[in-house]
Amino acid sequence: MLIAETDYPFLDILGTMLIFFAWMAWLWIAITIFADVFRRKDMGGFTKALWCIFVIIVPFVGVLIYLIAYHNGMAERNVKQVEANQAAFDDYVRKTAGGGAGEIAQAKQLLDEGTITQAEFDALKARATGASGT
Repeated sequence: MLIAETDYPFLDILGTMLIFFAWMAWLWIAITIFADVFRRKDMGGFTKALWCIFVIIVPFVGVLIYLIAYHNGMAERNVKQVEANQAAFDDYVRKTAGGGAGEIAQAKQLLDEGTITQAEFDALKARATGASGT
């Protein structure tokens, strides 16, 4: 047997894991609170600075007070942020993925400008509509 196996019993390993995961959960909550403080539009800069100082100087008390005082607002702001991100993504997809009609319109514009020939336009049109062009 190795020395490390006899000097560090299984319950100590479980205790260490519990402390580690609790510390990680607390760190995650603290980062979430900092993100929420800076996301808020109704709070001025001085108040944000005070909350940050409070959470840094008295961490557990500051985090618990913020969670108790603003837990509903945190959820609402998070939902609004997710909806805004989804709307921005949907808008981006609509702009970039014009579909077959968009490709044909772009090819027609290139044909009108003289950048491509009629044969190239027909090939692009056939590819956009899914037809087999030979």
